[in-house]
Parts: sequence; structure tokens; C-alpha cells
Amino acid sequence: MTTESKTGPRRGLSPVLGALAAGTVAVVVLVLVGGLADGRPGVVGAAVGGVVTLVVFALGLAAVGLVARVLPGASMLVALMTYALQLLVLAVVVTAIDRADAGAETLSRGWFATAVIVVTLTWLVGQLVAATRQRIPLYETAADRPSDAPVAAEPARHPGGER
Repeated sequence: MTTESKTGPRRGLSPVLGALAAGTVAVVVLVLVGGLADGRPGVVGAAVGGVVTLVVFALGLAAVGLVARVLPGASMLVALMTYALQLLVLAVVVTAIDRADAGAETLSRGWFATAVIVVTLTWLVGQLVAATRQRIPLYETAADRPSDAPVAAEPARHPGGER
């Protein structure tokens, strides 16, 4: 038995695509079930709730990914602020729907809430599954390094540290 990996690093579905695919499937299923159970208001409620949730999460993930590539040290702060902003955007959308006085014949609030919750959970599960299936090495061994890559020199001995 060997511990050598047969696949290279970072193969498989990216966490962004995994989350987006899982969320999209959830929206489609919710729209179908909402249509069968509650008619047009169920379809509208599930579609609006699911699509708004997908858009908010996708934009937040894109913003955090961009900052992580450009300025890795600030990525945790931006991730926390993005999370707070996502909650705020969802609250604003719910308030706007409430103030628009959309009646039960237009939009089912129950299906809207169900879509937000289900899409959030499937987004998280899809991202988690896709991330755990990626092969991201913890460290680079000599076998992983190309033969033409520079080899790090031995660290210089520091005088005075020995006893």
C-alpha cells in the first residue's frame, strides 16, 4: 500500500461551482414543488427567494475570492464584513417585499422563506462537498516539485544558538 496520490492537486469541481450547482438544483426543485402545492404564488415565492439568495451568496463569494487573491491578509476581515452585508441585503429584500404589499395571490411568503433557508443550506453543503473533494496538498514534497524548479538553500546557521 502506498500513500502516493494518483490525482494531482486541485482537481474536481471548484467550491464556487459546487455551491452554485447545488443552489440552482434546490431552486428548481422548490419552484416545481411550490407550483404543485400552491400554484403561481408558490412558484413566484420560491423563485424570488431562491434566486435572491443565490445572487447574494455568489456575489459575496466572488468579492471574498477577489480580495483573497489581491490582498490575502485582508481576506478574513472582508469575509466577515461580506457575511454581515449578505444578511443586511437579505433583510432589505424581505423589507422591500413586505412594503411592496405583495398579496398572497402574488407571492407566497412561506415559499419565499423556505427557499431562502433551503438554498442557504444547500449552498453550504455544496460548497463543503466540493471543497473536500479537491486535492489541495498540505505541503510540497520534493517529488511534487518539477525538476527545473529552484531548490531552497539550506538555512544559514545562526551563531550563538548552540549550547
